[in-house]
Amino acid sequence: MENINILLVDDEKSIVKMLETVLRKEGFSNIYTAHTANEAIDILNNTKMDIIVLDVMLPDKSGFEICPKIREISEAFILFVTARVSDLDILTGFAIGGDDYITKPFNPLEIVARIKARLRRSFKSEEQVQVLTSETRYHFGRFIVDEEAGELLVEGEVVKCPAQVFLLLLYFCKNPNRVFSKDQLLEAVWGINSFIDDNTVIVHIRRIRERIERDPSNPEHLVTVRGLGYKLVKEKDK
Repeated sequence: MENINILLVDDEKSIVKMLETVLRKEGFSNIYTAHTANEAIDILNNTKMDIIVLDVMLPDKSGFEICPKIREISEAFILFVTARVSDLDILTGFAIGGDDYITKPFNPLEIVARIKARLRRSFKSEEQVQVLTSETRYHFGRFIVDEEAGELLVEGEVVKCPAQVFLLLLYFCKNPNRVFSKDQLLEAVWGINSFIDDNTVIVHIRRIRERIERDPSNPEHLVTVRGLGYKLVKEKDK
């Protein structure tokens, strides 16, 4: 875990110190800390992160406010830490670029578990890329998903795509014209022991559509099959 960079962002120094201590005991050595939104952005402008643990309530700007800015400069996995427990707050976090959330008070070992689960899925994906001997570029008309490069190209232009959004889109690309329920997608992409609910899938589907569809409100590629789930439509080669 020496190559994994983790950024902890929380104005409560005791929480940051506790998390840092637990993470170091679990073998993570590259840990960065920030107590304000501006400090976090400064660090991200200079260092590539793999994981960001981001408190929602910060003294200068909220975690929700800086998340879109983070997404402009980083594709790191963002885990929100929040005392807010309403569905609206949770969905807001996903909609603006977050990947997971945990509510205060929390057990620090749960954060460690979520980070490790995320890294296991990431490493598994990288291993699959290394052993692939067939297609690693998936063509769907106006967009292409390049698995090996980890890129989404829409009409020839690279479009930024957060890691979890990319993994979900890649899963659809590998299984075109198949219908998947939200539960099936959660298990396949987030993991069978995921702590998140099916609202996460809804938000990530929308984020994919915003990138690949001409009109996200009237999708042609990633469509809803009423009562069953979602599928990525690919026309058969003529």
